[in-house]
Amino acid sequence: MQTNFTLQLEDSLITQAKLYAEHHGQSLSQLVANYFKSLGHPHQEVDLALTPRVRALKGVLRHAQVDEPDYRQYLEEKHL
Repeated sequence: MQTNFTLQLEDSLITQAKLYAEHHGQSLSQLVANYFKSLGHPHQEVDLALTPRVRALKGVLRHAQVDEPDYRQYLEEKHL
């Protein structure tokens, strides 16, 4: 269930927040909701600064079995 919530803030702060949200591909409501969600998890890193594309990729290689020699070999093959 969603409920409306009213905040009273300086006009300049609202403008700044809207620009920040737009720059990060979010609505102002999403930005505020994400901030409130982060308050419930004090030890969890806040992902507000990540773009949606980077957020979608975060953790993809967490269990990958790739080490530096594998990566060096890949780069050598790619650029030769």
